[in-house]
Amino acid sequence: MGQTTMDLFSDQTNSVKGEPIRIVFQNSDNGYTVMIVKINETTEPINEKEITMVGFFPTIHLYETYQFAGKLKTHPRYGQQYEVETYRKMLPKSKSGVISYLSGDLFPGIGKKTAEMIVGELGEHAISDILNDPSCLERVPKLDKDKRSMIADTLLKNEGLEKILIGLSDYGFGSQLATKIYQVYGNDSLEVIAENPYQLIQDIEGIGFQRADELAASLGISGNHPERIQAAYLYWLNERAMNDGHVFMPEQATISEVHKLLSSKESIDEADLIHEIDVLEEDGKLIREDDQLYLPQLYYAEKGIVTGIQKLVEQEAEDEYSESEFLKALGKVEDKLSMQYAESQQQAIREAIQSPIMILTGGPGTGKTTVIQGIVEVYAELNSCSLDPKDYDEDHPYPVLLVAPTGRAAKRMKESTGLPAVTIHRLLGWNGGSGYAHDENDPIEGKLLIVDEMSMVDLWLANQLLKSLPDEMKVIIVGDEDQLPSVGPGQVLSDLIQSDAVPVIRLTDIFRQAQGSSIIELAHEIKEGTVVDVAEPRKDRRFFKCHQNQIIDVICKVAAGAQKKGYPPKDIQVLAPIYRGNAGIEQINTSLQELFNPKSDQKRELTYGDHIFRVHDKVLQLVNNPDEQVFNGDIGEISAVFRAKETTDKEDTVIVTFDSVEVKYLKHDLNQLTLAYCCSIHKAQGSEFPIVILPIVKGYHRMLKRNLIYTAVTRSKDSLVLCGDVEAFNQAVSSNDVDQRNSNLARKIGERLHLIEAPEPQPDHDQSEFDQPTEVETAPIVKD
Repeated sequence: MGQTTMDLFSDQTNSVKGEPIRIVFQNSDNGYTVMIVKINETTEPINEKEITMVGFFPTIHLYETYQFAGKLKTHPRYGQQYEVETYRKMLPKSKSGVISYLSGDLFPGIGKKTAEMIVGELGEHAISDILNDPSCLERVPKLDKDKRSMIADTLLKNEGLEKILIGLSDYGFGSQLATKIYQVYGNDSLEVIAENPYQLIQDIEGIGFQRADELAASLGISGNHPERIQAAYLYWLNERAMNDGHVFMPEQATISEVHKLLSSKESIDEADLIHEIDVLEEDGKLIREDDQLYLPQLYYAEKGIVTGIQKLVEQEAEDEYSESEFLKALGKVEDKLSMQYAESQQQAIREAIQSPIMILTGGPGTGKTTVIQGIVEVYAELNSCSLDPKDYDEDHPYPVLLVAPTGRAAKRMKESTGLPAVTIHRLLGWNGGSGYAHDENDPIEGKLLIVDEMSMVDLWLANQLLKSLPDEMKVIIVGDEDQLPSVGPGQVLSDLIQSDAVPVIRLTDIFRQAQGSSIIELAHEIKEGTVVDVAEPRKDRRFFKCHQNQIIDVICKVAAGAQKKGYPPKDIQVLAPIYRGNAGIEQINTSLQELFNPKSDQKRELTYGDHIFRVHDKVLQLVNNPDEQVFNGDIGEISAVFRAKETTDKEDTVIVTFDSVEVKYLKHDLNQLTLAYCCSIHKAQGSEFPIVILPIVKGYHRMLKRNLIYTAVTRSKDSLVLCGDVEAFNQAVSSNDVDQRNSNLARKIGERLHLIEAPEPQPDHDQSEFDQPTEVETAPIVKD
């Protein structure tokens, strides 16, 4: 375990005593603070009277005396700083000090005269006397009840916080983690830890099993203790879901891996491991089915999707159309759009009109967007309904709903069809922690739903969408089964296709407008695992060979060349699979920022952590923010930076424009943004860019997979530039190492619809548990 507070403030340890005189920056979410401290006394080699201190402080008060322990460091940009590991408040001991303390900002309404009366009556030990017995304030003349309560409560609150921080430090938590713990549990922090230290794994970002296990050992929880074994199971299953996308794990493999996890320090009997699975199952914290272990949220989401698909497949068609009616409507649409659909496209449109649910899949250039538009137009023609949103109101909802998992994918859908399109989250009325506005009790309204980029939709979101559908809604699912699977658990699109329960139309023909594209040609070759001479120059793509340490220079030269030809930064997108290293996203972004948007006296900028955000920077939204209607993966541009003194928020502010939407970010909100000149391939999924620059080197190791490269290449609309190692590219194309996710969705759909023979019945859970999913079914699993 780490040093205790007493260790950190021992006579042999360097420290600084001083008073904070100015807060330069403070993140209200995590307590990270940069402040100027006036030095009263120090054992550190500091020659100045003031120093900049950085660290995590859940609370700090100006002009009060603290003792800080940490490390003296030199920042390459900001010079000498003191990085605080722990701290404690030094309560005043002299009469003048106590008077000054009680008349400070911490005690509003208590002036110097009142403070003098308190000290005059209670003496220099007034603070400790009040903490021991608040009623002693009744002896102070002219001090009313409200002020007595305020003084006592404030002292108790600050004393309680300090005790908790000291207690957390005694457990070995540094200031940053202690602050996070206090923000989650408040005054109950020490009690929560003492009762179940493994709870920290789920609730506190940055604490994994090993850290919690060390803490538990200090509390006497070790070896085959039931809490330890149960926590290991839940942790390991959660890791496999969030990191590997698995919906369940085989029981024996889970026992084996948990045994390894727990036996690194001492031997654990396997019988004890098996027993705790039974206990977890009895407590409803784990579900066992056919020797497979599920976390409950994933089990019920999978069941919910099965029920949703069954409802769609078995619903009776509200309207049926003869072949002549269909062909007549199709002919009118072809005349309206001045085009003629190919036979495969006609088949897709016909199936979509006739079936309650259909899957449309195919690679780039195969006409998925053309078919989507055709489905909508023919549907409107057959049902004599307008596609003009102005013809509808609250009492008459728009009949056609177009949705996609990300904002950029929805925008592409809108641009290609000319019809309204939104994110799935927005359609369902997601409002953050409160969940979704729509579910089986309050379904969405409409007649035809088209979901694009379905490969990106995870198990939870698919379940929520399906259970929010009204009766007799027609559903068209569109996606490319060869792209990357969802970031979250499951492989919904792939499973629906494999289930054979839903009609699938695969578009394979590359149409004339796409036949001249060597990018589309390359994408299909990658898809088939065909190794070609990718270094051969084509009119719309190039491969520049270089070593990994030359990657950033090559990327910058290519980007500069594109800029000279008139392409703005928003049209030039670099994609990479990893964040760190000399070919990683972070360093590429820093270099491209200097190329596209260098520092200038005419452009304001704001520093947040290691990032510099500058007016005109291209930025990426990292989290869903339903209040502002911006979502994970949206790309915008910084349009303004305001100083704290210029705003009513009294905090530095950044304004970002996403298409036509302006979003304000206070400085402490900037952890929602990152530079977007280069982004991950996962973040780019669902988007399309005029120019894509794709570095590919052997240093990417495990990321060299066919579906990753295929997804990256298919993001390019007009021009593709690859750079790096041809051998690494060929290695990725040749790799058939596609991550297989554990999922029973395809099998369960087949069994429910009697398409395959079900196994012998096993003891199962009440059917109503998944036919009518509850909130727990869509609750997210907390990632460590």
